[in-house]
Amino acid sequence: MEPITVHTGKSVALMRNDVDTDQIIPKQFLKNILKTGFGIHLFYDWRYLKNGRPNPDFILNQPTSKGATILVTGNNFGCGSSREHAAWALKDWGFKVIIAGGYSDIFYMNCTKNGLLPIVLPQTARDILAKATPEETITIDLVHQRVKYANHEFTFEINPTWKDKFLKGTDDIDLTMTYEDQITAFEAKMPVFD
Repeated sequence: MEPITVHTGKSVALMRNDVDTDQIIPKQFLKNILKTGFGIHLFYDWRYLKNGRPNPDFILNQPTSKGATILVTGNNFGCGSSREHAAWALKDWGFKVIIAGGYSDIFYMNCTKNGLLPIVLPQTARDILAKATPEETITIDLVHQRVKYANHEFTFEINPTWKDKFLKGTDDIDLTMTYEDQITAFEAKMPVFD
């Protein structure tokens, strides 16, 4: 996982509540387990018209959204099914941070396990962040747990375990491998069956 200490980037505001995982990545695109190639299908039913052409009215299809790494959105983001593909699709599109009013528990954990930083901020803060123009940036200071935009600054909470993993860029496999000597010693004690 790529570490996140301070991230500054362009943002996209999708101020919708209850965006479920089927809206993030529809079920017909859950055909591989490689964690890549899902970004093209992100928000598919909103991004594309019935004829398959990009919907010019959807925010991600506008040229000003190109290169955005921060998604500012509504409450209860990532509700619905537990598909990890939703986090993969957001990450594959290029997002590094999501700022919402809240998340489903499973989606939140899927984000933390895939290097996608989920931040919870109140509506008033998100309304201010949603006003950022394509020329402006938002800075996420994970070390001090602050979101900065223009002359505004908001603090956020994060579990110390997840914060440490993001700061170090470690995932669950990296954490498991810190116990490699103990695992090897345990396995050496196990009887061998033919």
